[in-house]
Amino acid sequence: MNPEALLKSFIYIISSALLYPVLAILSFLTLAVIVYAGAFCSEWMGRSRIRRKTVDDPASAIARGDFSNFSPATREYIKELHKILEKAPKEEEIEYILQENQQKIMTSLDPVRILVRIGPSLGLLGTLIPMGTGLAALGQGDMTQLSSHMVIAFTTTVVGLAQGTLAYVFFTVKSRWVEKDFRDMELATDLLAGGIGKQS
Repeated sequence: MNPEALLKSFIYIISSALLYPVLAILSFLTLAVIVYAGAFCSEWMGRSRIRRKTVDDPASAIARGDFSNFSPATREYIKELHKILEKAPKEEEIEYILQENQQKIMTSLDPVRILVRIGPSLGLLGTLIPMGTGLAALGQGDMTQLSSHMVIAFTTTVVGLAQGTLAYVFFTVKSRWVEKDFRDMELATDLLAGGIGKQS
């Protein structure tokens, strides 16, 4: 066998071997999206209840010491801020606590951000791999194998795009929630710590 044919065979084997891992990961990600959708709906209902019962602006609520109208992440930050303020902290310590909590919230976006990218990419892989073997079957006149591979190709495309679309919706909405939490945290820092640690 000449080197060119050897390389083609090697690449073909690698491509074919990737099909089942791609299908397995797509199946796992589908379950992950379903689970994430449940958590997303739960958070959405919680934030909707908070929004409905909010009767005044956040600054007035903070001034009264009423933090029930903030998200759990913001309330947790305010509790931590109160503990720090009892020790007469330096400006750098307040800044560090604020950034640390904001980074923690940003990290919560990583799974859905990954899904936005990976879902369609795996769907594309799941399309191209069986199309290659399907075309090889077509060359041999095996229409049954060709149709089987085409079904796999198109269904993986649909699943990958559906995952990416849902993940993008989740990411867009959660990004707005994160921005609001950031504003609330910075407002709480400004009011409770006299402006120390407020981000520029």
